[in-house]
Amino acid sequence: MENWDEVRTAYQVARMGTVSGAAEVLGVHHATVIRHIDALEARLSVKLFQRHARGYTPTEAGLDLLRVAQATDDQFNQLVGRLKGVGDDVSGELVLTSLESLAPLVVPVLTAFQRQHPGLIVRFLTGARLFRLEYGEAHVAIRAGRVPDQPDNVVQPFVSQEAGLYASKDYVEKHGSLDGVEDMKNHVFVGSDDENSRAPFHIWLRQNAPADKIVFRCSDNASIQQAVLAGAGIGFVPRWEAARHPELIEMMPSQDEWAGKLWLVTHVDLHRTPKVQSFLKFLKQEAQTWVG
Repeated sequence: MENWDEVRTAYQVARMGTVSGAAEVLGVHHATVIRHIDALEARLSVKLFQRHARGYTPTEAGLDLLRVAQATDDQFNQLVGRLKGVGDDVSGELVLTSLESLAPLVVPVLTAFQRQHPGLIVRFLTGARLFRLEYGEAHVAIRAGRVPDQPDNVVQPFVSQEAGLYASKDYVEKHGSLDGVEDMKNHVFVGSDDENSRAPFHIWLRQNAPADKIVFRCSDNASIQQAVLAGAGIGFVPRWEAARHPELIEMMPSQDEWAGKLWLVTHVDLHRTPKVQSFLKFLKQEAQTWVG
């Protein structure tokens, strides 16, 4: 393709978010990057980026180009590997997105995988925004809740995220243990600030604890865990996380309805690439050692 250099430049601008970042990755002057973007937009008669003080934000057309360029780049690397007789070569970037609360589990897995493949650059993306695989924003996503139904994605069941109801030793010393659901009116709880949260354990807490007893509310699960550890009240903590904190005391037996399903999601264009397949296999193996 005669304009591939311009497309590759646009891809890096979309990925990095700035002209200087793209120039550094490509090893060219920033003026070359700007010239390529201007030429490509003129040739396509479409605006690929919104320019602003902090950098370049892709338009819908720019995101579409990012998706195609990412798939092309991965497929080209796969072809190079086959031509060299090393089709299972794992190099370049591996982009994984997941819930931030899974970081203590996922980061060690990524680190171990990178040790096996020194040529790999790992990007671990978390946050409230749903990173879109169809636009090439990630190779693999770990999603929670209902089965993801975005078109052109390959979805595999992963593990269940089991939660337990815990309190700190300090809380129990001051307020006593929880004696079943009927005793919830005599205790205080840590819960989600989002009344519409669909997490199974948050729904259960809203249905069973008096609203005025949920006295400490947080916008994310990591903060809920910290509040429970600090003794702010009784709250839900993933069982694997609770196992790391001997000062937590389980308040009642775990219930099946508290568990949430996790899913592995990849885009069909990248699902069978050696890099993605190698990582999925490694991740599944490592996940067998996770508690709960």
